Amino acid sequence: MDTKEILKKVRKIEIKTRRLSDHVFGGEYHSTFKGRGMTFSEVRQYQFGDDVRSIDWNVTARYNEPYVKVFEEERELTMILMVDVSGSELFGSTGQFKREVITEIAATLAFSALQNNDKIGLVLFSDEVELYIPPKKGRFHVLRIIRELIEFTPGSKRTNIDNALQFVSRVTKKKAIIFMLSDFISQGYENSLKITANKHDITGIRVYDKREETMPNLGVVNMKDAETGEICLVDTTSRAVRKAYENDYNERVEYFKSAFSKSGAGALSSRVDESYVKKLLGYFKRRA
Repeated sequence: MDTKEILKKVRKIEIKTRRLSDHVFGGEYHSTFKGRGMTFSEVRQYQFGDDVRSIDWNVTARYNEPYVKVFEEERELTMILMVDVSGSELFGSTGQFKREVITEIAATLAFSALQNNDKIGLVLFSDEVELYIPPKKGRFHVLRIIRELIEFTPGSKRTNIDNALQFVSRVTKKKAIIFMLSDFISQGYENSLKITANKHDITGIRVYDKREETMPNLGVVNMKDAETGEICLVDTTSRAVRKAYENDYNERVEYFKSAFSKSGAGALSSRVDESYVKKLLGYFKRRA
């Protein structure tokens, strides 16, 4: 993909997702994710209706009339986008790959954070951390993140969510809002998730395709594993084979739900052909 085409795609995603963040998600994001507390702003004269508990007795004694302390929300937050770029994300049966939907969701969240003057960081991961962009503010920083989401080519096609969570725990010292976007086919990350969720506000967003839920009866076909590259002959006419596939898929979904629930973290799932807008809005409103 040449530079001109990349810039065109970045601009297209910016127009779509910024409109969503400005008109739909901005207020919901602000009310859902609070600042780190209240910080002192100024002292002013007491006015009728002010809480007497906010009176500054030292200043009151000095001027011989009541003064109150004024506080405001310490708003600045840090958002970390953890995005799975493994081989399984390059699948889609309804016109869009999972990775394309993940990119749109990540961009929408980034612009929502930008609107609230928060910092945004990015972690792209496969079975290793492929790229880390430290949190910063500003539109150009967000556009760089979107560009990486569009054009980045990972060195590995496999997935290891556990490694990614351990990395974020090491590099993110202060409390952050973390969104992890993946199809969550990987397991074995519950302990690291608990450690991360104990310090940060983390939400898992599972993006999946409806064709992944069940195996269709297509006869005897060659199937390729998107992450290992392994090709094997599969008899899809066999009910036992189809049932085993479905059981394995459901087990991974249940692991995702259980791991995030037990860790006290947020979780939602969005199918490629569904409206992620409705899913995110519903989630924000439940959290607010």
